[in-house]
Amino acid sequence: MKHPLHPALVHFPIACWTLATLADVGSRWWGEPAWRFAGGLLLIGAVSALATMAAGFVELIKIPNDSPALRVANRHLLMAVITWSCYTASLMLRVHGKTLHAPDTLALALGIAGFLALCATGWLGGTLVYTHGVGVQREDADDSRSPGLPRPRHKHG
Repeated sequence: MKHPLHPALVHFPIACWTLATLADVGSRWWGEPAWRFAGGLLLIGAVSALATMAAGFVELIKIPNDSPALRVANRHLLMAVITWSCYTASLMLRVHGKTLHAPDTLALALGIAGFLALCATGWLGGTLVYTHGVGVQREDADDSRSPGLPRPRHKHG
């Protein structure tokens, strides 16, 4: 596949977790409908993030060891795991048996910490794309912004 899958998948956990954080905070005013909505979004975000992280790992192993992008990519991976862990822990703290409950202070704090980690993860992902050109198919083979990254093949004719 020419187009990497990771950029297409990241929108699902980002949207779910951002809305879940807003719904959790809003549940202090809106009550049960908001925290129930947040719980469903946390679950969808956690599951979709697993596929997203797997696709990201496929892209990570394509980065050459001598590329300056590798250090940023490893930080991006670490922050993604932290994000997933915070949100998944928040979800687990509100599930008792098969029943979803309102988030307690710790579950809410983990959701907020997850959101901050999500922002850092996104920032690092943007750095990989816009600074290092990871996953970007370039037409100008002389572009030196991403040394060590493979160049796309040009079609002639």
